[in-house]
Amino acid sequence: MDATTLSPAPTCTTREAAKRLGVSLRTVQLWTESGVLDAWKTAGGHRRVLCSAVDRLIADREEAVTRPPTPRGALDILVVEDDPTLLALYRYNLADTPVPVTVRTAGNGYEGLIRLGEQRPDVLVTDLMMPGIDGFQMLHTLTARPEFAAMQVVVVTGLDRADIEARGGLPAGVVVFGKPIPFERLIRLITDRAEVLRAKVAA
Repeated sequence: MDATTLSPAPTCTTREAAKRLGVSLRTVQLWTESGVLDAWKTAGGHRRVLCSAVDRLIADREEAVTRPPTPRGALDILVVEDDPTLLALYRYNLADTPVPVTVRTAGNGYEGLIRLGEQRPDVLVTDLMMPGIDGFQMLHTLTARPEFAAMQVVVVTGLDRADIEARGGLPAGVVVFGKPIPFERLIRLITDRAEVLRAKVAA
């Protein structure tokens, strides 16, 4: 058995990474652009993904709680928030949404980007100030990805408008709510979003 068999190559192509992770090539591109997967570009402009980063992401996904797929007709909502108490409040209060919903959660921007790559939500609700990959970085990464253009994004933050602008602002179309979380307004927005999507399907 030669050395190459014992020691796998330290990098792989984005297509090889996608095959190992069981996701689309575009998802791997999203994860490399956002820093979820460590990668570099060759002189010819081709991405090379660190195999160790792929292994780490596989392990992280295996440790995550597996949730059933979104039931047919239910609105898929992803909540990204690093405060466990607030995540619990989201789960509790969004259960009262008058339209069928499935609520997925992530504890930081890194986990959020993984969940986004696995399944694009109908509504993304996110905090801004989080450790590691924060909400600003996550949202600006998504702006460059056309497959997320139709997604409704809601920011719930303790920052005021001046603070947000000082940190580079937010992409166009993002709805901003202040903390404490205005659940009545959030549920109304989610309900309206469900009606819009239902109308598009019926058209």
